[in-house]
Amino acid sequence: MAKDDLERRRLARLREFALAQATRRFEDDYPAFTPEATVASICAYEEAGNIGDVLAKMPDSLDGMPYTTLVVVDGGEDQTAEIARSFPNVKVIEFPVNLGHGVALQTTYRYCINHGVTYVITLDADGQNDPAEIPNILAPLLRDEADFVVASRVLGVDKTSDVVRKSGVRFFSFIMNRMTGANLTDTSTGYRGLRVTMLADVVDRLAQPQYQTAELLITSLKRGWRAAEVPTVWYPRASGTTKKGKNWLFGFRYARVVFGTWWRER
Repeated sequence: MAKDDLERRRLARLREFALAQATRRFEDDYPAFTPEATVASICAYEEAGNIGDVLAKMPDSLDGMPYTTLVVVDGGEDQTAEIARSFPNVKVIEFPVNLGHGVALQTTYRYCINHGVTYVITLDADGQNDPAEIPNILAPLLRDEADFVVASRVLGVDKTSDVVRKSGVRFFSFIMNRMTGANLTDTSTGYRGLRVTMLADVVDRLAQPQYQTAELLITSLKRGWRAAEVPTVWYPRASGTTKKGKNWLFGFRYARVVFGTWWRER
């Protein structure tokens, strides 16, 4: 067997071991817990300076309906997990090591699939998304108008100041619309509403440890699932620095995922 194949198998088994540890701890922490039909999921890596404020802003209910707040802590060396656990209504899955944002999202998806959840809302842990908007994102799913709802900062208000990132949002939306036949204005946002039956159809096709937003959207659209948008207000990161790297590196990696996914799903 080639050395590269052995390395991939080793890394895959280490990831499986880390995920099994996280699952066992979750089950020990919350024995017999059953999530609500709607889950709001926040994936967080070293966001101790922001996660508390985000969780404090989570609504008490969604138009009178109960929901579950799930925080997936992607390893790290700070107090993100401890802060999240200090909120009595928040459930925490904590990875023992950093596995990547895409792995954290896949863990959310599989948890919801396996526990009969109907809808998932994903939002960022850095304060850029307003949790008060969750009912707006959920509404097209409840009306059965869409299976994938994107919160668009282009349709709404983008209060950040990075002109390069703003241009990148429009550029990648144009490219992905041409690839999929969609008509979306913001294809790189992590603030989304997802139908779990859609996730069950696509989750085994997801492979990216990072930048999974593009992979999930392209795969879902290519398999015939419906997408819609609602406007959002996009805020600057509350504190700390982005984990996505410099603009040129982020753009290169994101483009690689976009074109790689399109080639796979064409």
